[in-house]
Amino acid sequence: MFSEQQVKRIEELKAHYQHPKSVILEALWMWQDEHGWVSEEGMKAVAEVLGVPYHHVYGVVTFYTMYNRAPVGKHKIEVCTNISCMLRGSDRVLEHLQKRLHVKTGETTPDKKFTLVEAECLGSCGTAPMMQIGDAYHENLDEAKVDKILSELK
Repeated sequence: MFSEQQVKRIEELKAHYQHPKSVILEALWMWQDEHGWVSEEGMKAVAEVLGVPYHHVYGVVTFYTMYNRAPVGKHKIEVCTNISCMLRGSDRVLEHLQKRLHVKTGETTPDKKFTLVEAECLGSCGTAPMMQIGDAYHENLDEAKVDKILSELK
């Protein structure tokens, strides 16, 4: 469930819009920020606090890749594999990460430190290949840069 402070914030946000559905994204983000992912319980809590049908919330969670639908590691590594990044070597970056972390795409390391996922597009085509870890963009990647980033995160 949401804390009293979170419910108060959600109510403040709802006051700015004509329909409570407009607050689904932020409410889900609040849930994920606290729990690390959006479980079925989380989707139900968002639907309840907003007074919207569960299927609306479920549709948002399953559409947007920014919401984790399962627990993730401390560092979620999103490698862009869209056309610009692919043409500039994102496949090599992704393969290198899989070897270094000993996981496949979509998996989390046994120590729960890293989750590796593909991202459709992260909007940094001019600096491809790139990946996002948390809120940080890492651009113009090669294997050496990836190794340095991983070393700093460990």
